Amino acid sequence: MITQVPFSTGNVAYAVNVTMEDMLAEYKDRRLIFITDQNVYALYKERLSNFECIIIEPGEQFKNQATVDNIIIELIKRQADKKTILVGIGGGVVTDITGYAAAIFKRGLQHVLIPTTLLAMVDAAIGGKNGVDVGPYKNMVGTIHQPLSVIFDVSFLQTLPDAEWTNGFAEIIKHACIKDAELFAFLEANDMAFFQKNINAAAALIKQNIEIKTKVVLEDEFETGNRKLLNFGHSFGHAIENAYQLSHGNAISIGMVMAATISEEINNFNSVEKERIIKLLRQYGLPVKHATDHELIWDILLADKKRENNAISFILLNSIGNAVITPIPLPRLKDIMNQCL
Repeated sequence: MITQVPFSTGNVAYAVNVTMEDMLAEYKDRRLIFITDQNVYALYKERLSNFECIIIEPGEQFKNQATVDNIIIELIKRQADKKTILVGIGGGVVTDITGYAAAIFKRGLQHVLIPTTLLAMVDAAIGGKNGVDVGPYKNMVGTIHQPLSVIFDVSFLQTLPDAEWTNGFAEIIKHACIKDAELFAFLEANDMAFFQKNINAAAALIKQNIEIKTKVVLEDEFETGNRKLLNFGHSFGHAIENAYQLSHGNAISIGMVMAATISEEINNFNSVEKERIIKLLRQYGLPVKHATDHELIWDILLADKKRENNAISFILLNSIGNAVITPIPLPRLKDIMNQCL
């Protein structure tokens, strides 16, 4: 399934359940330089052997400006020009770094993304956001730079460890919480093992999540309004993620519980629905709490990108499938955090 999605800079081809090789044939007359990490390269060395590759170190700790600078130096050495296409193949760290490097090298190259993890397929590779972390501050530097195409080759999921499936389901559950009560109920009726055993069901689920996210992004590509809904669970989640080196999915899961708790506290969110969220997160192997240093988390929150003056725009729930953007004054937010974390 190939869908052309009309962003401000032109159509992006989202190709689901196709092979990487078939889709890349479209660019046979262009120079492709792949960016991947050591783990992905080791797993798929044979599939990547015919391509020119820049290999970076794996992990969130290398999602920083130094890694991007090294990529740019390598591109200069290899005499990459304005017609070169960068191809990011890997998880969310790789796709974010590739998009960022493409956006800034020679003031902009075209790029293609090939997400290899569930999380990257349902979230990180969609919508054009990219960037790097600055110390404990997630995605503090970056751009919005749409790719030529995103290739969702679900065969990559066959080598995905259970922990990475769990990581991805956090973002799937997030989409259900903010936009799709029917998807939430469908997830309740199944489990991770079902999707792991049925690759066509997994592909259909990925397609559904692409549609949810792209619909939100198309209404607000540059995040001046409702695109912020996609940050449900992310303010606390990002703070916890980098403070305690948790996986993104685990941290966002904890952040969603916190956001549901705040929704209950100030937005009359039903406690029964909050318990449904907690139960579903646990059903897919995700954590719902973590011991934290409140002052450390608070200091990171103060630099949150959604802060404006003395309030932070939080994504709260009216009900499952219905989210709203709600500015919360900092003093009230700190009181709630100290009570609930």
